[in-house]
Amino acid sequence: MKQSTIVRPAIVAVLGLSLLAWAGDKKSKSASSPVVDSGSFGVFVKGQRMVTESFHIEQADGLSVIKAELKEPNTSTAIQKCELEVTSAGELIRYEWSQDSGGSLSVLPSNDFLIEKITAGVSGKASEQPFLMPTTSVVLDNNFFVLREVLLWRYLAADCKPDGTSMKCQQGPVEFGVIVPQDHNSMPVRVELVGNDKVTIRGAERDLLKINLTGESFEWSLWVDPQDQFKLMRVTIPAEKTEVIRD
Repeated sequence: MKQSTIVRPAIVAVLGLSLLAWAGDKKSKSASSPVVDSGSFGVFVKGQRMVTESFHIEQADGLSVIKAELKEPNTSTAIQKCELEVTSAGELIRYEWSQDSGGSLSVLPSNDFLIEKITAGVSGKASEQPFLMPTTSVVLDNNFFVLREVLLWRYLAADCKPDGTSMKCQQGPVEFGVIVPQDHNSMPVRVELVGNDKVTIRGAERDLLKINLTGESFEWSLWVDPQDQFKLMRVTIPAEKTEVIRD
């Protein structure tokens, strides 16, 4: 991923509470429940499960906390973990990532911008990298698909509105500035609603919303469920022969 200039700060709450309220909670959770979403994604390459991502999103007292970990099949130890904490206005409080083989990093606000603190795995040597980006920038780190779900919610809340049983979004793609901490870089990405789509998942047909996520060197398709709080259900990355399915 090439480093590039970021041009668009966020302007709405990161988890789109008005959007979630419109969608309704089909599982009849208590309205006061802090859990926004939890579960797992299976990541398949050429049809073979390579890793499982378990995730948990909570929201309370104006803060959202997103946690995720990756495990390979038939193992009990997480190979990577991440935790993101943001305010209801999308301001980054902290992002932390670590891997079982050693090495960790964190991203924190520094005045009006961001700074990444990196600890190498073997030597334990620390370094820092500044990002001249607003604190409302989106964290879109490698390998964690729950962070893509948060980005889609942000897009739907900021640039779309309910239109009967579907969504009406501004025409054309919307650009977001993101940072990729594991790559130590930043870039613009574009998000665009394609529309309603019938998708078969585990043998059952679902009515979902298809959204495209593109950048300078990648093209992804993602599907969310408008009947279940716009939760991310499926991702395809054709260039990498990869499919991600909610378990």
